[in-house]
Amino acid sequence: MNNIHYISSNPIDLKTIFEIVSEHKLIELSEESVNKISTCRAYLNNKLKSQKTPIYGINTGFGSLYNVKISEDKLTELQENLMMSHACGTGERVPSEVVKLMLLLKIQSLSYGHSGVQLDTVKRLVDFYNNDVLPIVYTKGSLGASGDLAPLAHLALPLIGRGEVMFEGKEYNASDVLKTFNWEPIKLQSKEGLALLNGTQFMSAYGIKSLIEAYRLSYFADLIGSMSLDAFDGRIEPFNELVHLVRPHNGQLKTAERIREFLSDSELITQEKQHVQDPYSFRCMPQVHGATKDALNFVEKTFITEINSVTDNPNIFVNEDEIISGGNFHGQPLALAFDYLKVAMAELGNISERRTFQLVSGLRDLPVFLVDNPGLNSGFMIPQYTAASIVSANKQLATPASIDSIVSSNGQEDHVSMGANAAVQALELLNNLKQILAIELFNASQAIQFRAPKKSSSLIESLLQVYRETVDFVSNDRELYKDIKLSVDFLEHLTIDTDEVFN
Repeated sequence: MNNIHYISSNPIDLKTIFEIVSEHKLIELSEESVNKISTCRAYLNNKLKSQKTPIYGINTGFGSLYNVKISEDKLTELQENLMMSHACGTGERVPSEVVKLMLLLKIQSLSYGHSGVQLDTVKRLVDFYNNDVLPIVYTKGSLGASGDLAPLAHLALPLIGRGEVMFEGKEYNASDVLKTFNWEPIKLQSKEGLALLNGTQFMSAYGIKSLIEAYRLSYFADLIGSMSLDAFDGRIEPFNELVHLVRPHNGQLKTAERIREFLSDSELITQEKQHVQDPYSFRCMPQVHGATKDALNFVEKTFITEINSVTDNPNIFVNEDEIISGGNFHGQPLALAFDYLKVAMAELGNISERRTFQLVSGLRDLPVFLVDNPGLNSGFMIPQYTAASIVSANKQLATPASIDSIVSSNGQEDHVSMGANAAVQALELLNNLKQILAIELFNASQAIQFRAPKKSSSLIESLLQVYRETVDFVSNDRELYKDIKLSVDFLEHLTIDTDEVFN
């Protein structure tokens, strides 16, 4: 197995990133990327020698200070001052796996040869990635418009021996870790600080992490929903392909197909029914879960375009002999995608909690609250409360962040995306959704046992067998928070085929 991924102009997709991360691949710059980075830097050096007029961000101040010309002997100080002054992050620390994605995506963006950085700078970022030297970055501080300035400043500070990093599970001053590896601090040249700080890699890294998790949870929603359908003695007819071919949304078709496959040999689903219809939370899973799948496809296209792009400013075009100040750092496409992702995934939690509610309601020969001796035992009364509470929290998190904008930089940056806030909210929402689905799994596994001796499908029965090794049937009241936590851990560690997840 080749354990190296070469950074090049070849587009990377979600599955490729998942493989890089899950297989702990090292990364290297391809010869193509080395040439592009070096050629662009040489062009910029020559341009500074031959052109006396100011070039934004290269020999000028930043933001509303764009008219301030900086002398040549101060250009390194200018870039270092930019990095230090912009490192204003607060809040919780960004998870290490997201920081590592930030490094990967920043390297990818700089490799296209339109940013003007030194080759040594990019190589040092590669060193950080390969040696798990992970800068400490904070969740709050980015407006998601002039790039993710504050988070990326924290990501880049260790290049010059400042800031803090996590290494081998401990926090260190970056300067100490540089000494450990005998790395000299990078002496930044013109434009480099801006190239490192401008960009959308904070949002993009959160986006990739969230997408991978969202696809897993979408699959689990189908699987656990199928188990609940069988436990509720539901009907299979609403999942007939004929119903969905006359309203052929891709996600709807996929969901119905999955549920038919999950329940293909179930005794329960084929037994004679006493009811004509099921509630919407069961009957309309293809329509609701499917709409989320279609949303995920849109969000994925947005983020894959972004991570294969140049998002700093100004952009340098060597062949065209142009240095153009534009706005590729603006996070509006990502902000809208995050908001769509949040709404779509919150709906999976919304409908999951409704299925849980139906299971504990004493319907269809299931005992009230899924326990013997209700009254003496409260059974599964309160897990539904917990799910409802989390669903409500997710509705609040799903409120669009992109509809807000606050003027910054003395009016020069007068419209911002707030996509960074949406990014952090999205990952929190997904963690909440995992808990909601774990509670549904806990309830469905309890309910389906009351259907014995009839069995569900071989797939669901095998899943239940593994689950029962972690969470026992509840015969009498006990501390259910422990079971809920074990159910969450079960979902976190459940291995599923990546082709199933990402298709």
